[in-house]
Amino acid sequence: MGKFTRFTAALCLLLLATGAAAEPAWVGSWGASPLPPRQAFGPFPATPAFSNQTVREVVRLSLGGRQIRLRLTNEYGKKPLHIGAVTVARAGDDGGIVAGTRHSVTFSGRRTAIIPAGAPLLSDPVDLKVSDLDSLSISIYLPEDTGQCTCHPVGLETAYVSAPGDYTGKDFKPASTLDDRLFLSEVDVRAEEPAHSVVAFGDSITDGYRSTRNMNRRWPDLLAGRLAARGREWGVVNAGISGNQVLRAGAGESALTRFDRDVLSVPGVAAVIIFEGINDIGARLGSSALLKPLPGDVKLTAAGLIAGYRQLIARAHAKGLKVYVATITPYQGAAYYSDQGEAVRTRVNKWIRTSGEADAVLDFDKVWRAPAHPARIRQSLQAGDNLHGNDAGYRALADSIDLKLFNN
Repeated sequence: MGKFTRFTAALCLLLLATGAAAEPAWVGSWGASPLPPRQAFGPFPATPAFSNQTVREVVRLSLGGRQIRLRLTNEYGKKPLHIGAVTVARAGDDGGIVAGTRHSVTFSGRRTAIIPAGAPLLSDPVDLKVSDLDSLSISIYLPEDTGQCTCHPVGLETAYVSAPGDYTGKDFKPASTLDDRLFLSEVDVRAEEPAHSVVAFGDSITDGYRSTRNMNRRWPDLLAGRLAARGREWGVVNAGISGNQVLRAGAGESALTRFDRDVLSVPGVAAVIIFEGINDIGARLGSSALLKPLPGDVKLTAAGLIAGYRQLIARAHAKGLKVYVATITPYQGAAYYSDQGEAVRTRVNKWIRTSGEADAVLDFDKVWRAPAHPARIRQSLQAGDNLHGNDAGYRALADSIDLKLFNN
């Protein structure tokens, strides 16, 4: 054995003996699941398009780290998306950019990029150190017509759209504002210590619908705050889509369809919270102006919905994830309530509580139900539609989660 070979072997043994840590891996710290473009419908505007404009959006991370990277998305675009420039900076409490923190973002070493139709795009690492619960301001210059964007429509955070031009390197007075997450689906961090992510996978209740805008009061945000306060090295990625269903497409692709993209592909994912099913019940067993049965729908049964849960659990377990399933919350008084749907909800919740197929049960139904009227949400916790939580309701869900599920 030559000297160099003996030295290399000795060095490897030394590293093993001293327990030298590997380079910390990337971990998901923020997310917003993209949806296909929509046409104008009732109070909802059509998905926007942009040309020679800069969009700026603020996101609050869950977990900090020494580097970040962005995942941009053109997954529902009909043509290539041209990226003229991207910058990222720490955002202050007012959403403004913290002086001296602005960084250019590159893609394979270049400031410009083209994202093919149907694809996402990961950025190069950005040397921007961030702490738990820090907010980022992300600016994207779109030099050419984008067509309707690949967006997440219930952003609950003001996004700013410029007049014509590249404003990624400077402040601008917005020509308009939006509520969508625009061409951005994930922010990852390279953590200082070994860390993991949990994905909150659900519908509008996970999306935080009816919570206070610009205040990060969705239940996954509040869970992230609890984890950070306890020093747990866990990122929380919100994969809620308002109106989403387990078994069929409608508001976005079904949970069964999007699970690999929105859960299994998240860097560092070690656990998933599955909290979905009320829209399957309401759309197919109730009545609503927004969620209606589709031609060819088979009648929804508790067994059919449970089969969908079992698929999600099996696919997560196959990748080594812990699976925490939440019971379906009450909805009597909601626009699409029916007694038949309530019977299905009750049977599905009994299966969630007793089957033992999940690694843990989060009994959100118990947290929200009114003691004297268990098919209804407590008045103090609901947002006025008998379906969604208010800020206190989302806080109650987050506070009910046992943090021992996220021991480092």
